[in-house]
Amino acid sequence: MFDKALTRLSGFKQIVGLLVGLDILQAFFIIGQAYFLSLSITRVWEGNPLKQQIVWIILFFLCHLGRHVMTFFKDNILDDFSAREAKLMRQKLLKKLFDLGPVIVQKEGTGNTITMALDGIDLVENYIHLILSKMINMSIIPWIILAFVFLLDWESGLTLLIVFPIIIIFMIILGLAAQARADKQYESYQVLSNHFLDTLRGIDTLKFLGISKRYGNSIYQTSENFRKATMSALRIGILSTFALDFFTTLSIAVVAVFLGLRLIKGEFDLLPALTVLILAPEYFLPVRDFSSDYHATLDGKNAMQAIGKILNQDSIRGQQVAIDTWSASSQLSLENIAISYEDKTILEGTSYQVKGFKTVGLIGMSGSGKSSLINLISGFLDKPAGEILIDGEEVPNLNQDGWQKQVIYIPQSPYLFDLSLKANIAFYTPEATLEDIQEAIRVVGLEEFVEGLPDGLDTMIGGGSRPLSGGQAQRIALARAFLDKSRRIMILDEPTAHLDIETELELKEKILPLFQNRLVFLATHRLHWLNDMDDILVFNDGQLVEQGVYEDLLAQNGQLYQLVTAMGGGQDV
Repeated sequence: MFDKALTRLSGFKQIVGLLVGLDILQAFFIIGQAYFLSLSITRVWEGNPLKQQIVWIILFFLCHLGRHVMTFFKDNILDDFSAREAKLMRQKLLKKLFDLGPVIVQKEGTGNTITMALDGIDLVENYIHLILSKMINMSIIPWIILAFVFLLDWESGLTLLIVFPIIIIFMIILGLAAQARADKQYESYQVLSNHFLDTLRGIDTLKFLGISKRYGNSIYQTSENFRKATMSALRIGILSTFALDFFTTLSIAVVAVFLGLRLIKGEFDLLPALTVLILAPEYFLPVRDFSSDYHATLDGKNAMQAIGKILNQDSIRGQQVAIDTWSASSQLSLENIAISYEDKTILEGTSYQVKGFKTVGLIGMSGSGKSSLINLISGFLDKPAGEILIDGEEVPNLNQDGWQKQVIYIPQSPYLFDLSLKANIAFYTPEATLEDIQEAIRVVGLEEFVEGLPDGLDTMIGGGSRPLSGGQAQRIALARAFLDKSRRIMILDEPTAHLDIETELELKEKILPLFQNRLVFLATHRLHWLNDMDDILVFNDGQLVEQGVYEDLLAQNGQLYQLVTAMGGGQDV
């Protein structure tokens, strides 16, 4: 239940020390509240006038107020602490995701990664608040109350002491069952997140192929699995709450019966008996509060462990090397490299050199290795073997500030921020003028789209504000690239994979001018790009099998020729 990672949070010891102090004060206020209330009732029962009890009644209300003031302070302290740590964790998570790049998103799933960064952090924030509050309450308050009960009546104290471990043992047994159910629920949640988002992103393609209903049924079945897992976890939670309430109520009843019998026999005074009876529910209250929020803490713990798993992954970022701005004389060399990906090694023995401003096409079937090389060049993957040299100087990998600050990366599905169209286009170049933005819009062919928007460039997009087609999203990404004149390296990973051929060919006319005076790497499986490439790398089954100029590769009747033939192409592809 308690994740050891909590102890590594900044300021953890100070917060715990402060909460322990406030809990000790609160325990004394609870005791005072019970004692002064009992004293007032007892004196009235003995025939004393009510007005003579004003002092005790005022002390009761002061203790009652002090108890809730302590709760107020604890909640505010934990709110600030959990919010600060959740914000810091989100920053670390996003930094790690940007550092690891598309590789980690492919591994964890897009939907799960997004859910983790949004809902997962909120669950962690709630977990930090609940677990520290409930655990410290359960560790401090009952024992101070129990000590006071022993001072009043050792027999009642012994009854409470015996029952408490039984409740804890029962909670542990049910907690283990709840943990298993919660783990299964969280796994179902991850599957649902990934499945739903992937289906939503490909809905146009599914409709075009006429299989959208089939995938609708698949989403329904996935959501049903999540519902069943959730209900199963809730059943355990409700059962544990019922069992806890039963045992605590039974133990309080036992204490009350024995106290009543002793009062009838005249063996015990009313004041200590009434005080013990009022304190008995307070003794069990912290553990009941803990049980009521047990499921929420399990969800938060699972989310925290999933986030920690990503944060603990080793970054390939190593020694930083000064890298000059890419120019017509610059050279990148890959010498006998290999790439580790998903517990296997691919592209072993690959060597390639490129100089100056060129367009390099990476062609091959899905899973052939082209995206892995793209990730290596982008700085998201390391090499277990070989050398990478820039202008003759070896670098450990391309996760270098001097390299990545020169790179424009355009993926299959560019991200649109929850901002206006203008802010989205100028996101990486905030200094761009309105004239620059309008020129970028003209170059990528977005004029008609902008004219149709209700607020023009100020229309909000992204975050569900306004749905955009894949072609429109790619044009916005290209407009960003057009505005960024300083970056001389452009990497495109299947930028038109989800577009129909008419939209792709139209968009291609806008993309090609952006390639001038840049080093470009374009991974694609669309053959019509190849005539526009200065150099072509052909991949098959995790290996670089051919490299060269398009016409020369076709003349060899090798892998590229087989791809062109298999796809029904010819010399004019």
